[in-house]
Amino acid sequence: MSGGVEWALHCCVVLTSVEEPVPATRLAELHDVSASYLAKQLQALSRAGLVRSVQGKSGGYVLTREPASITVLDVVEAVDGPGQAFTCTEIRQRGPLATPAESCTAPCPIARAMTAADTAWREALRAVSIADLVQDVASGSGPSALARVSRWLTMPET
Repeated sequence: MSGGVEWALHCCVVLTSVEEPVPATRLAELHDVSASYLAKQLQALSRAGLVRSVQGKSGGYVLTREPASITVLDVVEAVDGPGQAFTCTEIRQRGPLATPAESCTAPCPIARAMTAADTAWREALRAVSIADLVQDVASGSGPSALARVSRWLTMPET
């Protein structure tokens, strides 16, 4: 999983704290990350329909849906794509003791284990919403944590 997933998830969480659009540069400054790299993650979220870009002097990014309807998996797939983490290359059919292709009618135990793990991982990420993460932030960092973030994001830049 790319680092962009972490950045995108943090942005989705903090965007719940504001009502107006937040510029990508402001989000990057908040997280002390590269503005150009973060902009790519925000564009991926926008292509997936999770955020939208608002143009103009007061422009920036806003969530397009309620936080409870955006899952962590939605964000992961927006940034890194929907492909499985493991790709079987049928290594058992190579080398001096290769198994003939006609004998490989079912996935090998390694491919089955990796597919099962990928399925479990996706189900776990599908079960957690941005709203759940917001609640966890409030529980772990205090109920005023996101209010502080909101004030910082919306204060005029000097």
